Amino acid sequence: MNNCLYKVSLAFSFFLLINFQQVTAQEKQYRLGCIAFYNLENLFDTVNDPNINDEEFLPTGKYEWTGPKYLHKIKNMAEVISQIGDELVKGGPVILGVSEIENRKVLEDLIATPPLNKFSYGIVHYDSPDKRGVDVGLIYQTAHFRVTASKAVPLRVADRPDWTTRDQLVVSGLLDNEPIHVIVNHWPSRSGGEQETAPLRQAAASLCRMIADSLLKLDPNARIIIMGDLNDNPTDISLVKNLKAKESINNTGPNDLYNPMYKMYKQEGLGSLAYRDSWSLFDQIILSKSLLGDDRSTFKLYKTKVFNRPFLTQKEGAFTGYPFRTYAGGVFMGGYSDHFPVYIFLIKEKK
Repeated sequence: MNNCLYKVSLAFSFFLLINFQQVTAQEKQYRLGCIAFYNLENLFDTVNDPNINDEEFLPTGKYEWTGPKYLHKIKNMAEVISQIGDELVKGGPVILGVSEIENRKVLEDLIATPPLNKFSYGIVHYDSPDKRGVDVGLIYQTAHFRVTASKAVPLRVADRPDWTTRDQLVVSGLLDNEPIHVIVNHWPSRSGGEQETAPLRQAAASLCRMIADSLLKLDPNARIIIMGDLNDNPTDISLVKNLKAKESINNTGPNDLYNPMYKMYKQEGLGSLAYRDSWSLFDQIILSKSLLGDDRSTFKLYKTKVFNRPFLTQKEGAFTGYPFRTYAGGVFMGGYSDHFPVYIFLIKEKK
């Protein structure tokens, strides 16, 4: 892996050799990695798939989803992804989880588009049983992350045998030769009512917790990153009771999970999407204990952020300040997504 160096004065880059003035023996050098999640909001291709309900996103469908609109959407997504984390690092996220993608082909088109094609992204994707045809996936920079295993874990609900939703994607690999496990989620939506659908998200949270526990059983020091559009806020039951994500590092024990976005939502009022003039932080990144602390001989959490730059927001109308989305009220807006991306920086001392 190329060197990512910084002086104590906090000049940063990302997995890229930077020529500084002479670094003294008292100053340490570090590697930084950006890891992110982004709901791409209905990234469908224009080809009919008879196995899923994609009719709305066809040239003859409700949204008149044509080739030029699709390519515009792909270009917009690549523009956003290439800038995530660039206040500290250059080169885009080393790992990016995504949701609301129709298939592997849309990811192939995405990573082939400038400015992403120069970063040699790889793909992990499985078709899920979601009836609307949207999946989760993961792209990663092959120069910095090597996949060693992956699988899709379906969510089953005992009293709803015919009900289906997105799988949870589990990807294990080596980031700078350190084992990392990433679980990409898109939990059931609130369509039909928040309270009515809450048990489905609680079931998804319990499944995710079970996956994390199985990884921790194999390795008590497992470095686990849970990410996704959870369709619940950090303060909701699914996160607090089912996933058992802690709101404070001080309360996070060896087998616990820590949600750095609890404080961002509860105290700072940050959100990743807006509805009826209310902000929610459904898009979250949650970490196991081994990624916390001040011992930076291995990767540790450095910062957690919402990527909410002005160009991603609606500039006028009733939804001013909301995420600037592709469609609004059935009208093509040419925007990005109805969600902001979220991301973290991991930091490690360079030996």
